Amino acid sequence: MDAKELMENYLKLMDEKVTLQGWIRNHRRQKEFGFIDFYDGTCFGTIQIVYEKDLDNFDDVQKFLVGSAITVEGIVSKSNKNQNFEIKATKIKLEGKSTDDYPIQPKRHTNEFLREQAYLRPRTALYNSVFRVRSVAAFAIHKFFQENGFVYVNTPIITASDCEGAGEMFQITTLDLDRVAKEGKVDYSKDFFGKQASLTVSGQLEAETYAMAYKKVYTFGPAFRAENSNTKTHASEFWMIEPEIAFCDLNEDMDIMEKMLKYVVKYVLENCPLEIDFFDKFVQKGLKDKLNRLINSSFVRIDHEEVIKILKEAKVKFEFEPEYGEDIAREHEKYITEYFDGPVFIKNWPKDIKAFYMKQNDDGKTVAAVDLEVPGAGELMGGSQREEDYDKLVNRMKELNIDDKGMQWYLNLRKYGTCIHSGFGMGFERLLIYLTGVENIRDVIPYPRTPNNCEF
Repeated sequence: MDAKELMENYLKLMDEKVTLQGWIRNHRRQKEFGFIDFYDGTCFGTIQIVYEKDLDNFDDVQKFLVGSAITVEGIVSKSNKNQNFEIKATKIKLEGKSTDDYPIQPKRHTNEFLREQAYLRPRTALYNSVFRVRSVAAFAIHKFFQENGFVYVNTPIITASDCEGAGEMFQITTLDLDRVAKEGKVDYSKDFFGKQASLTVSGQLEAETYAMAYKKVYTFGPAFRAENSNTKTHASEFWMIEPEIAFCDLNEDMDIMEKMLKYVVKYVLENCPLEIDFFDKFVQKGLKDKLNRLINSSFVRIDHEEVIKILKEAKVKFEFEPEYGEDIAREHEKYITEYFDGPVFIKNWPKDIKAFYMKQNDDGKTVAAVDLEVPGAGELMGGSQREEDYDKLVNRMKELNIDDKGMQWYLNLRKYGTCIHSGFGMGFERLLIYLTGVENIRDVIPYPRTPNNCEF
């Protein structure tokens, strides 16, 4: 029996014999009896196993160390403590022993220490909860899109195009790099693909091609960025959710963004209540209220220019002075969500600070782009209406000195049955930071990849 099944049905199973298999999280020994905090990873929390002197292998069990794998047979019994029940053990078998130097002892460890033990940290209460929420949230994302008629598309991880035009991409090659260094030049025609190839920063461009066949599609997969950043919200490898929708303008795009986020947050609240309570108590006070407020909020929609005006008129001394035509800082995002007391869509951004593929507005200065700012986290999603005019897209790429070599397939979408279309992207780990209150992206992804860090 799994711990989850037992916890959900303990009243029906009272005084019944059960068998559990899992691990020891804590072991408290007394002369005549002992207590084991048992878990098997199927649900939040532990089950207390009580064993007494009359156990056949009592002396051996007393030696079982934290981290050991065990099989327990026992009777479901009422507990004299705060637990709803406990297991009176009739048999405890050691399946896999642990050792005295097991790193995850029953004490408080720092997150920095646990990152060094990434292969063991899911055994702690915090990370067991974080990665269960990650699993549930991923399922909720797929569930939302599948229920709303979206087709799931697997876009390539290896690509020859740079979606953002930023050039911060990991190159991949089979060339002998020592020889390249000696010769001082690279002949990509001799490389595996016969051209320069990289790990993708986004599946958006490829997803657009499938949106022109299925109308509504989404990608959900890994992306990579070779940005030498050590902030709490940046990683070199991360996961992205990227829907693309044909016959959809910016307003409809925002409708879907809002609907999806509320759906996922609500699903996690309903399916991970114990984990959310744990985070609310030990990680971020007020987390549960924050999430409930979001699903009951009406998201504000406001132009970037109006946001700058509000910031300039604010009776606040910002570290970075807000300016028309420029991006906004984290402190500005925080002020705006507090000003409107809820999530805010900031739309119609200056075109000079946005990507080449975004729809150019009639004013010639802005593009139909949008960022979603949420209280306590700042930017959570970004999207835009895509430029469907072939000539405008070509000219914009020229303005930004983006080489269209190898991009003709993308431009051709504007020639072969184009239509108004939009999409957005959300970093999955950013969502998890918001859902759990855990501040560092390194703590919501199983094996973080950051500058100078590629362990395991």
